[in-house]
Amino acid sequence: MKSEPLSTNDEMTTFERRQRIVNLLNQQMSVKVTTLVELFDVSETTIRNDLAALETEHQLKRVRGGAVSIAQAPHATFPTSRTMKNAANKQKIAQWAAGNVEDGQTILLDASTTVLCMTPFLQEHRNLTIVTNGIDLARSLAEHLSNTVVLIGGVVNKSGSAIISQLDEQQLAQIQFDVAFVSGVGFSLETGLSERHIEEARLKAKLLARAKRTIALVDSSKLGVSSLAPVSSASAIGHLVTDQDADPQLIDQFKSAGLGMTICGDDTVTNYAEQAGRHRLIGFANLSEQDSHIALDVRRGLEKAAQAQNNVDIIVADNRLDPVRALAVADEFIEQAVDLMIEYQIDYRTNSLIMKKFQSANIPVIAVDIPIVGATFFGVDNYQAGHMAGVALGEWIDMHWEGSLDAVIVLIEPRAGSLPEARIQGQIDGLQEHIGDIPSDGMHFLDCGNTSSVSESQVTQKLHELADCHRIAVLSFNDDAAYGALQAAQSLSRTEQVAIVGQGADRILRSEIRRPHSPVIGSTAFFPEAYGEKLMSLAIEILEGRAVPPAVYMEHVFINQANINVYYPD
Repeated sequence: MKSEPLSTNDEMTTFERRQRIVNLLNQQMSVKVTTLVELFDVSETTIRNDLAALETEHQLKRVRGGAVSIAQAPHATFPTSRTMKNAANKQKIAQWAAGNVEDGQTILLDASTTVLCMTPFLQEHRNLTIVTNGIDLARSLAEHLSNTVVLIGGVVNKSGSAIISQLDEQQLAQIQFDVAFVSGVGFSLETGLSERHIEEARLKAKLLARAKRTIALVDSSKLGVSSLAPVSSASAIGHLVTDQDADPQLIDQFKSAGLGMTICGDDTVTNYAEQAGRHRLIGFANLSEQDSHIALDVRRGLEKAAQAQNNVDIIVADNRLDPVRALAVADEFIEQAVDLMIEYQIDYRTNSLIMKKFQSANIPVIAVDIPIVGATFFGVDNYQAGHMAGVALGEWIDMHWEGSLDAVIVLIEPRAGSLPEARIQGQIDGLQEHIGDIPSDGMHFLDCGNTSSVSESQVTQKLHELADCHRIAVLSFNDDAAYGALQAAQSLSRTEQVAIVGQGADRILRSEIRRPHSPVIGSTAFFPEAYGEKLMSLAIEILEGRAVPPAVYMEHVFINQANINVYYPD
């Protein structure tokens, strides 16, 4: 049943709306932006601003597409004494774990509260097969129709939250997991992962035997704890994920034993490789994990590449699109004595200060997508990527609008500097090659703010000003900007009057590109999911003292309806 709006924007104050959002999160573990838009009858931009303000007040945690509760138990059916313990740490652990899930995988999720916290972070994944013995977890994930959820049959435990009996051997033989995510009541080098009850431990052990990789999600309160019901030895655990409150002596013991680990902190995530001995330490300052799918893809790929090296540890921090934050992150990494720095930082005016810090500490730097003088550049060939999109847009306009335009909206990002400006210039040049010169008063440059919400607001206002224009081309700095333009056109019922191209071929636009008659005709692919492996190879070459070129570029392809399934199968 479709929810009725609670109120219109005029009838409810901002404070009242935000209080109701908090109350809603006190009743359930997560909420989507689209749900709140429908519920309160306001724009997506308004809701995103609400969530940003509430996160600043530490009343919720924003995730892609919505928000999750910080203080409230992950699911109302669990006893409060169990779910409230270390809730914030469990959320951080679960968020990192969910980032290791890939579309199309078959995964095992146990009935623990830490694993249950993964559910809101799995909302955007597609075509998963999820096997679980957690009743509440199965109920929660079954709401997402793209995924298949299999609940293991058997005896229900006394709390009513989990199945604890043995699996039928024939049924078990037919299951193979790409990755298993499990927790327990304790983890130590001596006894490994352990459970409270023997039946539950036996069930988990049988399931883990069918997994290609096991990731144990264990908050710091359980480290060094042993129970009489062992699940798996420490050596059989592929990776341990814990939080920043872990005892440093225990962490040193795990590292010495060659156990792969991830430690999730408030501001950083540290990944230790699965091998004893001397490791190289690489720092990665990411662009913004809240506002950029591309940044998430880069980070996940880089972490996987580090794990494959076996002798590379990596510390990850989020620059949050904030130059002051980026400078503080640089200081943190210097204090950690990283061997090499990978910097993804958008404000070019701050980059010289960041570079000076690292040069003073004799730390080499790789700059991702945004150039830094003195650093090795890696990423987008900006002019080429833009030119591809401009040509494709010009061809579309020739075919559908007889080569004529009323206006061009250009979504820029001034903070990014001269090289990404080439991305915009390439689009303009490619477009004009097909439709001829565009008068200067026909082009409208808007600051996209590097987010879809800012872009939507800016384009909405401009479309009101261009009320008499019926053929409007939109050139975009990135896919978040393009998506904001799409939302603006949809909210004003003007999708037939715009033609939009993006930059990045990010997942935020790919579903729209697939949709027939979409105003988004395509986007130039940067393939950020492949950045990690290439960045790691470049980093190793630099650390080994080998000569590298000053700039290393990705190859690009313009993605549209005709070829999207070749590069990104649905």
